Amino acid sequence: MEKILITGATYGLGVRVAKMLESSFEVVLSASENIPEFMSHKIISIPKGVNPTFAHEMLKLALDKGCSYILPLLLLEIESLSESLVLFEEYGITVLCPSKAQLEDMEIVPNPPKELPLSVLVNKRDLLTQREVDIEANGLGIISDSGEEFLLAIAR
Repeated sequence: MEKILITGATYGLGVRVAKMLESSFEVVLSASENIPEFMSHKIISIPKGVNPTFAHEMLKLALDKGCSYILPLLLLEIESLSESLVLFEEYGITVLCPSKAQLEDMEIVPNPPKELPLSVLVNKRDLLTQREVDIEANGLGIISDSGEEFLLAIAR
């Protein structure tokens, strides 16, 4: 089973997404926030997304844990990793976030309500439903009813 590294694991959205993915992936949880003691054995501490070495530390962690995917959930993490997508690809790791150029034009939905169905897109495929989509961006988000727009979902 492939592994996926999810950030923002101390946020409700992180917990929700981890539960959605655990039947298809071995989920590795991480967080840059203070991790409560009772969760410290389940969640790996990572640096903040603004840290200049963030991308390299995430690459090292993903390699150490054998992760094929990284799903960043905080906007600063997404912004940082969107600039390093090629680096991760060279190591066979797919970062599930839009490119820097896509991110500039994308609408963002912080903490989407549970009623909104989420999608995790990679290469025009939803990892949750295995459905093919006509959307170029990768990441966690909400697909519009028309199937033409993608709103990026983030934890906040």
